[in-house]
Amino acid sequence: MMKTTRNPDRYFSADPATRNMARELYRNVAHLPIVSPHGHVDPRLFADPEASFGSPAELFIIPDHYVTRMLYSQGIPLEGLLKGDHRQIWKIFCENFHLFRGTPSGIWLMDELASVFGVDEKPQAANANRLYDALEEKLASPDYSPRRLFERFNIEVLCTTDAATDTLEHHQAIQQSGWTGCILPMFRPDAVVNLDTANWEGNIARLSEASGIDVVNYLSFIQALEKRRTDFKAMGATASDHAALTPFTTELTPGDADTIFQRALKGKADADDAARFTAHMLMEMARMSIEDGLVMQLHPGSLRNHNDVIFRKFGPDKGADIPLQTEYTRNLLPLLNKYGSNPRLTLILFTLDETTYARELAPLAGHYPALKLGPPWWFFDSINGMARYFDQIMETAGIYNTAGFNDDTRAFCSIPARHDLWRRAAANWLAGLVVRHIIGSDDADEMIAELAIGLAKQAYKL
Repeated sequence: MMKTTRNPDRYFSADPATRNMARELYRNVAHLPIVSPHGHVDPRLFADPEASFGSPAELFIIPDHYVTRMLYSQGIPLEGLLKGDHRQIWKIFCENFHLFRGTPSGIWLMDELASVFGVDEKPQAANANRLYDALEEKLASPDYSPRRLFERFNIEVLCTTDAATDTLEHHQAIQQSGWTGCILPMFRPDAVVNLDTANWEGNIARLSEASGIDVVNYLSFIQALEKRRTDFKAMGATASDHAALTPFTTELTPGDADTIFQRALKGKADADDAARFTAHMLMEMARMSIEDGLVMQLHPGSLRNHNDVIFRKFGPDKGADIPLQTEYTRNLLPLLNKYGSNPRLTLILFTLDETTYARELAPLAGHYPALKLGPPWWFFDSINGMARYFDQIMETAGIYNTAGFNDDTRAFCSIPARHDLWRRAAANWLAGLVVRHIIGSDDADEMIAELAIGLAKQAYKL
């Protein structure tokens, strides 16, 4: 049996002075509540008090593209990971658990197995069935229901990400149930804003139904989006989220926007139409944020569904999204020139191109009052990704032009592990500043609390 060990000084520096200081700083925030202002956990898990996570395969493997993409990269067919017998899926995972050594997924998986489920041995072929049985028994227990774990994880607020066409019925059920957990929606209009989205016309029909406004032209489209934002705010939403291939922004005339929209309704919009319309709608979303107060997030730079074979067989979000080189300074110029100094706008930027940290993003955030930088995202939500972020962003932008941490995950049980890693990485970075006499320990005490939850609460108005 291969026992796991979770050293209390994990992720801290090997230098004794830095490690000792990091330990003290981390101790100050280790037990603070979790603020999760952006993620992809399904609100249905909390709408029904009897809901469960299902089988171990449904919890740890099937919905987690971090896990399945690693297994697929080693030649393991996705058919057997997504559609097979759940015990067999778990067995394949255990037999190949060594693939996750040294990766963020390996850190999260071992942490949640140990801290959430009390599993203190590494998954492998020899113990696969026994671990499956033990986990299955726990997942069937009321103590491991989504609501009970939400309380156990000490989550203060959890924000989901919901389409502009979502009825928000699950959020309504949560709020009407009498349960005290705070689950808030987040407005994501990509499926109706990005004209090249699959079944865009069908999404427009659903937008008409959800908003009660017959979307037949650009003007009614804008009215429907504004109505839906009002609906989301009424359910407690404080932010919107936008994904785009690039952060390109431009402003179209209403007539030009309607011309493109009419072509899209007839199925005749081309790639240039889609790019210009998305760029224009980013401007419009900034304008709407100024008017209704929703914080605006922008996640550009991912070429979605790179593997056509996988996309055709299994659909989106199966681990085949690949980062692109991304330019921000010129692309955001129209939006920032018009709205970047407006005190009513908060625009939180993310990147999958780390080369932009010191060259573009930190200088931009260090100037425009509306702009804040989101934490290391997706492939860089890792111990080394966080270290690079602190090293390249903070000297120019400072921590107060950043938005703290969000876990951005579908994997609910990994949330404590992700926030713990961020708090440890932040403590280690601050400890390095203290031991080199760049900041005092009193400054570090205040900064670690801000990085843990304060900055996120302020940036997202929570």
